[in-house]
Amino acid sequence: MSHILLVDPGMVARKAMHGILTRSGHACAAVENADEALSFLRRNVRVDLVFTELALPPTSGLALIESLQADCLLRHIPVVVYAQKADRELVKRCLGSGVQNILIKPYADEAIYAEIAKAEADPWRARLFEEEKSFCRLTGMSSAELHRSLEALQQTAQLAGEPLAAALRARDSTAVNALTRPLHEQAEVAGAWGMVETLERIAAGNMEADTALAALRFAADLIGFWLDPQRIGPDFLGADAARIADPLELARAQWLAAPAEGRCPMLDWSQLLRRAEALPGCPVIDSVAAGFQMLANGKPSSIHPLMDQVARDPGLTVQVLLAAHRLRTEDDDLTCIEDARLAVGQLGETRLEQLARNLVCTPEATLALPPAFDWPGFWTYQRGVARIAQLLCRDLEFNSLEAAARTAGQLHDFGLLLLAHLEPAGCQAILEHTRLHRVRRSEAERLFLGGTTTQLALHFAEKCSLPRRYANVLRWIDDPASATEDAPLVAIVSLARDLCRQNQVGTCGDPLADQTLALEQTPEWAILREGLYPSFNLRQFEQQVHAYCGRLRTEFSGHQTGFVSELVGQSGA
Repeated sequence: MSHILLVDPGMVARKAMHGILTRSGHACAAVENADEALSFLRRNVRVDLVFTELALPPTSGLALIESLQADCLLRHIPVVVYAQKADRELVKRCLGSGVQNILIKPYADEAIYAEIAKAEADPWRARLFEEEKSFCRLTGMSSAELHRSLEALQQTAQLAGEPLAAALRARDSTAVNALTRPLHEQAEVAGAWGMVETLERIAAGNMEADTALAALRFAADLIGFWLDPQRIGPDFLGADAARIADPLELARAQWLAAPAEGRCPMLDWSQLLRRAEALPGCPVIDSVAAGFQMLANGKPSSIHPLMDQVARDPGLTVQVLLAAHRLRTEDDDLTCIEDARLAVGQLGETRLEQLARNLVCTPEATLALPPAFDWPGFWTYQRGVARIAQLLCRDLEFNSLEAAARTAGQLHDFGLLLLAHLEPAGCQAILEHTRLHRVRRSEAERLFLGGTTTQLALHFAEKCSLPRRYANVLRWIDDPASATEDAPLVAIVSLARDLCRQNQVGTCGDPLADQTLALEQTPEWAILREGLYPSFNLRQFEQQVHAYCGRLRTEFSGHQTGFVSELVGQSGA
């Protein structure tokens, strides 16, 4: 996990970046301007990479970069600049300032993950210390002796800070040298070259007293992090605490107490259905909505990034399909659009901008119940079901169903998004009850609601005219053997869902099953095997599918990216 600082005055941009980073397990903090960024960096040696907007009032991103380059330690932190548009002179100036890269907005997951991978491959802090094994071999010190030497250096530097600042204010060069020289020698012995460089700058008279004090403290903190890499900066801890601060705690506790107090179901099911159908659209998680707004409002040169983002998110998939359906109805053309990517193309730039402004948003924190459940895990699960459904279509030769299976897999559990928006405390209570009592989520939903989120999604789909075959998937996904329409599609999505659960590709909230059926024993397989040749190697296929699930976990973590590979990759890849 990397710790990222985003410098951007835009709330939409900060939400979008937060969503992209948390989906891949990274930590993100955000500030609005260059001064806040410098202050944050001096307090947090844990920052691995900085993303900065070029337009930073009242100065600019270039001013921030110049300030970093002027600092003997902060200049090592990799910086990626984001700009609204490409400009050759601008690119030249940025790259000449030593930045890692310059990218054009809006944010793209793959580009962000690639920049993080670059920073992880060459950690900036490692340049400021000797590599431990080779240094110990060279000096004859043991690892324990080196650590004690670094600890002593850190303590001495911390104690010397105020006296050194006082000597600098008094312009007493003799006192400055008397304080820096032994520290310099101690730092050289310990291979702490960041401290060495800081002390040389101070001794040369290149720093004011307060600047020198801050630099020495940062160098000491850097040693502390080098000795304890798991230490998290104070501001990252503060961000975690803010997320943990829970405004729904009291309401959730009331829901959780309801079964023991005989108060279940907690609400009228028919009323919940009416509230769902009254929504102006399918809820979308706020960080995802922010990313979509950046793309839709950014006058993109290509519509493909919008298509990619919609196809990756359940809420956006549903909402774009509904918007395309309304458009076709207005034109008196009853042809149904079932592919979310095609729906994006049908809507066009102007309608997409309007859609982005009017999305029904749900806070990502509503689905944050660590460590068992969170939005990144649920997003990974739904995306995994979509990808595995696509794989099943290819390998089992249901080629005509591939696009529909992918879309159906992506949206098959959007009922949880509806519940999270309508009853956030109830949604959290159901997920918590599922974890505590190790029951299926659907069982907990029936207990608290009198129905399931799948039924809620089906009602919404029918009332809002989602394509019929997706409604059929929702209708029979829990009992594919009963399907009287679209049975192969239902079976494919149901099987993909079960494979995701078994292989822990993300999380849907259900506990891991103690026992699982072999593929040939599942009701889904009874439907799908009818179209296969007798020579089909089921055992080999099952092994390939489980291996593919493992690769999906790696890919969705951000270590391997690329939307094209999702669409055209080989079935075994």
